Amino acid sequence: MPEIPARVELRPLTAADQDEFCSLVRASADLHAPWMQLPATAQDFQKWMRRFEDGTVGTNLGFLVRVRQTGAAAGMININSIIRGRYQGASLGYAAFAPSAGQGYMTEGLVLALHYAFTTLRLHRLEADIQPGNKASLAMAQRLGFKYEGLSEDYLFIDGAWRDHERWSITAPKPWTPDPSLPEV
Repeated sequence: MPEIPARVELRPLTAADQDEFCSLVRASADLHAPWMQLPATAQDFQKWMRRFEDGTVGTNLGFLVRVRQTGAAAGMININSIIRGRYQGASLGYAAFAPSAGQGYMTEGLVLALHYAFTTLRLHRLEADIQPGNKASLAMAQRLGFKYEGLSEDYLFIDGAWRDHERWSITAPKPWTPDPSLPEV
């Protein structure tokens, strides 16, 4: 795994981030379309935040990638659908915000998210599902060591249609300390 970056930090996404988050989503509409839909209004943000209500041990975790020098939010990362037991994995969602896009902050934020997922959460596997035309996201996944696993047709409903997604995954570096929920046999 790449070295831990110093330019950015991960901060848990909170209700207090609503106005900044929605403003950045609106400013990033052209960057995100047609790849994803993030909440751009206070009402949608509040609904969306319900998925993170369980906190740090819940099945969904949301983070903002913040630039240390300025405090600006450069993007967001979610670790979704955390499954324990024999799987020990989750899916990863992420998006840059337009004012900071193209400066490497999201790559660095994802390095932090991978480190957090594999060490603190002790997950074994993360999966990123990316639309085939999203070249920037595909390139970032490849740079970080994700491996292509195949195509899932009509995988997610985005922007009014079912969209195909490529499945990319990465597993924890060795040595790895498993979560106590992993059965021994």
